[in-house]
Amino acid sequence: MISNSQFKYIIKIKTTMLKIRLSRAWKKDSAFFRVVLTDHTKAASHGYTKVLGFYNPFTKEFKLKNLDEIKKYLSNGVQFSPRVAKLVKTNNIAL
Repeated sequence: MISNSQFKYIIKIKTTMLKIRLSRAWKKDSAFFRVVLTDHTKAASHGYTKVLGFYNPFTKEFKLKNLDEIKKYLSNGVQFSPRVAKLVKTNNIAL
């Protein structure tokens, strides 16, 4: 039998929504972004679960590390932030 505290923990895990979004890194004048998997309520710069790729706005380079892993997350209900969705579309990455 599941205790009340375990039940609350299970419900909390099931109701959290994950997002794939950008997290800023580097110095003030030279921006660089990581593509991270994070809870939608946490700050992207501190509370991310996994780094999935990067984006360099100076060279317009956008890379995702493991597309199969990202497809798995998307099939489980994870959503892109609007900016990451736009980067995926403009770079013609098939997911």
